[in-house]
Amino acid sequence: MSFTGHIARKRFGQHWLKDVTVLEQILSAASLQPEDRVLEVGPGRGVLTERLLASRVAGVHTIEMDKELVFGLKQRFGDQPRFTIQEGDVLAVPLMPPDGVPSNKVVANIPYNITGPLLGRLVGRLGKPLESKYQLLVLLLQKEVADRILAQPGQSNFSALSVRLQLLAKCRSICDVSPSCFQPPPKVQSKVIAIEPFGSEKRLDQVLASRLEELLRVAFSSRRKMLRNSLKGLASIGALEGFAKEAGITLGQRPQELSPAEWLLMAKSFNYADKVVK
Repeated sequence: MSFTGHIARKRFGQHWLKDVTVLEQILSAASLQPEDRVLEVGPGRGVLTERLLASRVAGVHTIEMDKELVFGLKQRFGDQPRFTIQEGDVLAVPLMPPDGVPSNKVVANIPYNITGPLLGRLVGRLGKPLESKYQLLVLLLQKEVADRILAQPGQSNFSALSVRLQLLAKCRSICDVSPSCFQPPPKVQSKVIAIEPFGSEKRLDQVLASRLEELLRVAFSSRRKMLRNSLKGLASIGALEGFAKEAGITLGQRPQELSPAEWLLMAKSFNYADKVVK
């Protein structure tokens, strides 16, 4: 199947990765083994799908929203028993393959326009159990978002997203990807990252996660302000000073200067104070 008559649709965020070197780096980062079962989101014309199947993994389950591409992919790979495809919105359809055996890895060039909610579904959210537990995700993202996920405290792009993802998973950079590596080329730079979600023992309980989300929302909405000013509506200055001391920080710091671990300590201090008061 050549997909000759298909035109990339902007509303689906379709940009076909064509650079062989980048494709090889994605596969290398995924460290695919014969027992692996892979979920691929937005397979497009199947350039990555073909390589996933060639790796001899146990299965490749794909989810594609574009009906024309689904038809073409079925023609191209439908005779391979390790290939399955589901038509639909990846944010809404079940992620489980048809045989009921879950995927353990995700390898995908994901649509940039749904990055936030898709990460929430694949990696999870603070205080919410994972729908599907993946050992490893290798994702091609918009570089700006990827850099925020990977950012370290003190860097200008360190954000609430950085804190959330780094408390949920180990994240690392694989390679940068220029617009020329795609057809048609996007207007933004891209990056491949690897995400290794932590186990359930490192997940936050719902109460603590809610408190942390509140702190992040308030503080990062005024990221230029010192914590004593941005958080003053949540507790007295005296209480804030006590919380900060327990977390090993000062109220003179700004939100992007605190590590994920320090944010977590702040949230625990708030929760502990609530229990004492009650």
